[in-house]
Amino acid sequence: MPLSADGLSHARPTEGRLINSAAALTASTTNKRTTAESSVDEAGEDSFIKANASRGGGFVPPRRVWHPPQKGPRPRVLIWLSESSFSEQVTRKCWRVVDSTEAPIIDEKAAWRTLLLSGLAVFATFLDTSILFVAFPDIVRSFPSAESTQLSWVINAYTIAFAALVVPSGKIADRVGHKRSFLFGSLLFTCASLLCAASQSPIVLILFRVAQGVGAAVLIPSSLALVIRAFPREKLPVAVAIWGGIGGVAGALGPSLGAVLVDAANWRWVFLVNLPVGLITIWGGRIILRESSDETMKIPSLSGVVLFAGSAALLSLGVVQSEDWGWADNRTLTSLIAGGVLLTVFWFHQRRSERPALDLDLFGIRNVAWANTAMFVYGGAFAAMFFGSVLFLTDVWGWSITAAGFGVAPGPTLVALLAPRAGKLATVVGQRPLLVAGGLLFALSGLLRIVMLGAEPNYLVDYLPSMLLTALGVALLIPQLSSTIAQALPQNRVGVGSGLNQAVRQFGATFGVALTVAFLSGEIVDAAEVIARFDRIWWLIVAGGLLSAAASLPLQTGGAGARSAEQN
Repeated sequence: MPLSADGLSHARPTEGRLINSAAALTASTTNKRTTAESSVDEAGEDSFIKANASRGGGFVPPRRVWHPPQKGPRPRVLIWLSESSFSEQVTRKCWRVVDSTEAPIIDEKAAWRTLLLSGLAVFATFLDTSILFVAFPDIVRSFPSAESTQLSWVINAYTIAFAALVVPSGKIADRVGHKRSFLFGSLLFTCASLLCAASQSPIVLILFRVAQGVGAAVLIPSSLALVIRAFPREKLPVAVAIWGGIGGVAGALGPSLGAVLVDAANWRWVFLVNLPVGLITIWGGRIILRESSDETMKIPSLSGVVLFAGSAALLSLGVVQSEDWGWADNRTLTSLIAGGVLLTVFWFHQRRSERPALDLDLFGIRNVAWANTAMFVYGGAFAAMFFGSVLFLTDVWGWSITAAGFGVAPGPTLVALLAPRAGKLATVVGQRPLLVAGGLLFALSGLLRIVMLGAEPNYLVDYLPSMLLTALGVALLIPQLSSTIAQALPQNRVGVGSGLNQAVRQFGATFGVALTVAFLSGEIVDAAEVIARFDRIWWLIVAGGLLSAAASLPLQTGGAGARSAEQN
């Protein structure tokens, strides 16, 4: 609720009910109250009711809700509700003590505008993670003197930078403000995209890809946090489902859009396509978005940020380079072991730190812990499914990358259509039934691929049914995981919680792609061997779906399990 110049928020009548402040219970404002208002002390409602009766029973306090300073323990404010009008005698009154930080008046139009802007930004960042797979061969041709292993960092640099910084960025956003972080991340991502398109050497391109990853790491948790703060809790499943559906569609449409841009122009246009989206989000964000922050939260210590970023970067490095180096190579093993050691040091450091980069007590919230577990498993299985599907269509069936991109397009289209409806259904039945059903359908789609897909192309009969079944599982699964976590997070930790969610998903996807590459590596003798290797990828889908469903069973949804950090 916006504050006026006098520090007061002016409420609006809603369905004939007037929300009024009976008193602020602070000495600094006592002399500003009327006799009836100031009669409300710590004893509460009785004195106010008597004062009201002495005025004939028709007195209605000014339509104002006082918001005390938000530093220190959250204040308790006595809220008076009346169903009478100003001209009528009070016919019904009830008293309710509420937390002043949890009684906002929601502007529904502003909430949907916030979701639209956040969705645009998320579309650009998620599109950037997949569109480059198609443009990579054209990049290699543009720099003939560079080795392909060096140019692979054009893809890996973005992934590592994002995974390393998304959690600390979410924590910082909770402190400095989600709107401010969103605008800064959008500006950095957009400028880095322009500089990537203008790069004339591989080293410069890789450096600006790192900047892109940093911008995305700042932007993504702030984007989701703005959506969470804009919508009432009961509408979060729908809002987060739409937010997640936009990201899923962007990631899946990347190959087909990238193929069109490369065929029509060159690889530089896969970066330039981000510019109009970035300019719209920056301009619109300054006008539409509302700032939200917690000034009592401490900026995370530099040592904690460095430890987490270092561990995430080393773990990601070992996984993404395993294809080129080999899993048994000393460089791969050193990266993974060093990353694990740093992660352990980070864990103990955070337990003692007064300014942690990650609130470890978030893992004590049942829904946060189990939903992130399911997100990690699902993230790996989905990445293996998507990457494996494109490779199957191009390498086994001999499709062009453009045809393969359009071949997988019906899947994300169906997800975009079904995800909001699944979110509405979740408000009725809760997220857990949808999560379990989504995991089982996802696993069933993997079994269908094992049974149906062979060396002979038959898109409509063999491939399309399994892809649509996958899309149905995804529409039920991924948005509900995000909304379950969102509803469980305390309001002053939505940034760091959202960053943790995205980091877990990114780590899962990184491992999923690495396993896919490992399954397909090595000498292939005949077509039967090719099909057998892809079957291993489809079995990953089965395992990921079943484990996601199993991890969803302990969740408490639609009730007490999604309230706050104090419950578990």
